[in-house]
Order: sequence, then structure tokens, then C-alpha cells
Amino acid sequence: MKSLAELAAIREQMKDKVVLREGSGEIRVVVGMATCGIAAGARPVLNAFVEKVSEAGLNEKVTVTQTGCIGVCQFEPVVEIFEAGKDKVTYVKMTAEKAAEVVEKHLKGGQVVEEYTINKALS
Repeated sequence: MKSLAELAAIREQMKDKVVLREGSGEIRVVVGMATCGIAAGARPVLNAFVEKVSEAGLNEKVTVTQTGCIGVCQFEPVVEIFEAGKDKVTYVKMTAEKAAEVVEKHLKGGQVVEEYTINKALS
């Protein structure tokens, strides 16, 4: 970075991603980012959700945030999805690829991806 204009350009590029993490959408995607989650690969999962939600044009509808320990370390990376009027959905052992699929099928299409949920992992 060599100038204030260059810094302003970077700020503009990142604006959508910051809004996703702070937004007030009707759907909240929460990625567990405690030490266990980060060690298991939660950072690429968080980044994938932010990017794919933005690419899908869901910025107004979906908020992507992070939290500390969710409490099921053996299933990290863990992602919880909260929607008004619906039960929370907990996705486990997530990857960036699975996150992209969850955005497409669940957040965009309204269908829970059952094979990635904690219920499936426990059965």
C-alpha cells in the first residue's frame, strides 16, 4: 500500500464482507472459531460462507458471524444456522466445499443438507 487512495480502494472491496459479518439478515450463520475449531479448519469454512453468500446475492437475507466454543469439539468445524420460526440446524465436520453446498441448497434453496448435520453424525 503506497497511498491513501489505494487504502480506500481496499476498503471498498472489503465492505461487502464486513457487512456480512455485522449484518442484520433474517438468517444467521454462526461458525465456531474457538481454538479447536480453528485447528480443525474453521477459518476456510468461515471465509467460504462469506464469499458464497456474497456471490449468491444473499447479503440482505443472511448474516455470517463467528463465535467461540460451541461445545462439540469432536465435530469441528461446527456451523449453526438460525432462522426465525425454525429449529436451529447444526452442521458438523464442515469444509469450504461443504459450506458452498450449504449456501446453495440450504440458504438459497431452503433445504437442509441432512448428511452434514449433527443428527446424521450421531446416528
